Amino acid sequence: MKISQFLLFAASLSLISCSEPTKESEGEKATSESDATETLDVMAKRHVESALEIPRTEKYQLKIYRAHLDGDTKEDAIITVNRLDFAIDEAIKGGNTAKRAELGYMGNYNYFFFYDAGLNKISPPFAVPSTPHKELSVSFENISSEAFKDIIIDFRIRNSSFKDFYTVNNHNPRRIFQWKNFDGLGSATSEAYHFKFNEGSVGLQKDILVYKAEIIQPKEKVDLNVFEPELLKSDELLYRFFYAPQMGKYATEKK
Repeated sequence: MKISQFLLFAASLSLISCSEPTKESEGEKATSESDATETLDVMAKRHVESALEIPRTEKYQLKIYRAHLDGDTKEDAIITVNRLDFAIDEAIKGGNTAKRAELGYMGNYNYFFFYDAGLNKISPPFAVPSTPHKELSVSFENISSEAFKDIIIDFRIRNSSFKDFYTVNNHNPRRIFQWKNFDGLGSATSEAYHFKFNEGSVGLQKDILVYKAEIIQPKEKVDLNVFEPELLKSDELLYRFFYAPQMGKYATEKK
């Protein structure tokens, strides 16, 4: 599948010093961290199953990625959910398993949630229409500020891969930019990109630089819904996006 609607758009929609602890204080710290982890794990499972109406019999994947995502000092988190088994079950019940499988079971089967540690609350689900054969990939980058991280979520749509950028504003993730990682995997008309972040040319937010890359195509038959190709990076700068405050997202000047 070739997806070509994503060129030149305004961002798709851009130590504490302390003495050596005693053995007792080390044990207390370990217990405290363990309790905090368990609390979020339990809270996340309960919240996710309620929000998505997941029955107890369903097998699904839940992962938690922790980072400081806003201006307070507490560690927040992104929770991802993948419902591949549910996607396959829906296809079977609908009597169109072969066609759905051919299309990679595309649909709303990948989700993420934002855990705000300051409020101790988990957001409603954010659906990411994509191929459930691939779970969402989460990473973090200092783009809006050096004081906290922004969220980068990679997802697959059959033989294409995309990257969404979110910043937390008013206790909610807000998408500020989207671009392809690659498109046309396994075809003669493939394209690929890689990214760098430079000092902002307009404001405090860093610019997002999009560079050309090349897909190293597989030499044998592979599942194009899940295969992760090697990308050969180049120094050819294609676009420079800057944060436009009046738009609340990234934009670029026309060439």
